[in-house]
Amino acid sequence: MASVGFEKATHFYPGTEAPAVDELSLEVEDGEFLVLVGPSGCGKSTSLRMLAGLEEVDSGTIRIGGEDVTDSSPLERDIAMVFQSYALYPHMSVAQNMGFALEMAKVARPERERRVLEAARLLDLEPLLHRRPKALSGGQRQRVAMGRAIVREPRVFLMDEPLSNLDAQLRVSTRTQIAALQKRLGVTTVYVTHDQVEAMTMGDRVAVLKDGVLQQCDSPVRLYEHPANAFVAGFIGSPAMNLREFPLSREGVRVGDAALPLTPGQRRRLADEGASSALLGFRPEAVDLVGEGEGFAMEVGLVEHLGADCYLYGGLPGHPADGDLVVRVAPHAAPAAGGTVRLGVRPGRVHVFSPGTGERLDG
Repeated sequence: MASVGFEKATHFYPGTEAPAVDELSLEVEDGEFLVLVGPSGCGKSTSLRMLAGLEEVDSGTIRIGGEDVTDSSPLERDIAMVFQSYALYPHMSVAQNMGFALEMAKVARPERERRVLEAARLLDLEPLLHRRPKALSGGQRQRVAMGRAIVREPRVFLMDEPLSNLDAQLRVSTRTQIAALQKRLGVTTVYVTHDQVEAMTMGDRVAVLKDGVLQQCDSPVRLYEHPANAFVAGFIGSPAMNLREFPLSREGVRVGDAALPLTPGQRRRLADEGASSALLGFRPEAVDLVGEGEGFAMEVGLVEHLGADCYLYGGLPGHPADGDLVVRVAPHAAPAAGGTVRLGVRPGRVHVFSPGTGERLDG
């Protein structure tokens, strides 16, 4: 096992002016499960491939176990990678697929068989060891790919969207198995996904990237409750945070026919920017239905019943350009579409961001 470190690691693809990964600095502790997440093209897979030695580091340093491996070959880094594609040999059995890398490394047969059997027990693959890949389901094939990585007993596991080929229900069960398995093995793991729900449920910490730049790296709870900027706020959470720009007033920020207060620090920072508005964010579950004379009004355009939860989609009366708002209410309290409700954001649940930079404003 080993820690992992990126120190201002940068990568340019040939023929491009902007870096795919721009001065990434990130520390992964020994035994930690870190998830890299972000939209397509944000640099998460490139970062993983740089760590694996599959992409060149144009500047900066990468360390594994405190050792500089920036110029080392993939083989010298002692890592094991699980890809989106299972890449199993169709003519080999499950056991042969899992042990093939060990055979190539000239590991003695008794040791090879011991490791394969041990990994098969961990992954509940023992009954399948003699089958070939075509006789396996997608989830079973992915577990074989995991087993192939486990038997190598590497210092670091790297996983590049390993669940993307599975159906939705199987993804949920498999991600739980992977997270539990990583805890049991205690091997440092860097995992890439574009699915923020997957990231939030699996990682000890989650690193959010955008356009090759690290936006924030923190625990899932911290990312959700204290996003560093508007991008993280909007990317993390499902449904997404309500993010809208509203005009400043003497009382605070004007939201429809109501005013939400600002702290002195937030007022000061907005004044320093010369801003006439503020970018406000609040989660769908941070809003309550309130009575007349309280909160602000929202015209309900759509009511979405999901069993235990119900979501209202709508906008401020007379302000369609403000876009849709979404709030969560109890199913029994849901109004009919086409009506108007009044909403109050709970104290301390409003997030304020700079309208110019998108950075979080506290204080």
